[in-house]
Amino acid sequence: MGQDFVVVTNNPMVGESQGEVMVVDGGFEDVLLKVRDLVYEGHQLISHPIGASMRMLFSPYRSVLVGSKGSETMEVYALTIEGSIDTFRRSTANRDVDHVNADDYARIDLELLKGAINEHRVIQREKIQEVQ
Repeated sequence: MGQDFVVVTNNPMVGESQGEVMVVDGGFEDVLLKVRDLVYEGHQLISHPIGASMRMLFSPYRSVLVGSKGSETMEVYALTIEGSIDTFRRSTANRDVDHVNADDYARIDLELLKGAINEHRVIQREKIQEVQ
């Protein structure tokens, strides 16, 4: 089965071994904004834009799985990404990104990404089996 997703990331630890990668030059919010643009172009959200915990909002890195492009914007994805951007901005308004622990955040983000990719692949296999 070919890749049916793109990894949108600013994490330098995410490489081509994770599939097709769209590298964003910037911080966590820049990744969210790029994902928002893709959602409004009709792409699906596969993984949640915010992720594991509120603590991860202070990470300099974020990776999000975005699915194939459809013919129109799905309202649920638009609401999810817009809400995620709002949550990020409100949560980080009075606190700086934690660059001191950047390597740790990059590793955590990579592990979360691997988990999301594996979960997506399992779901896709189950869908194929249901059709057969």
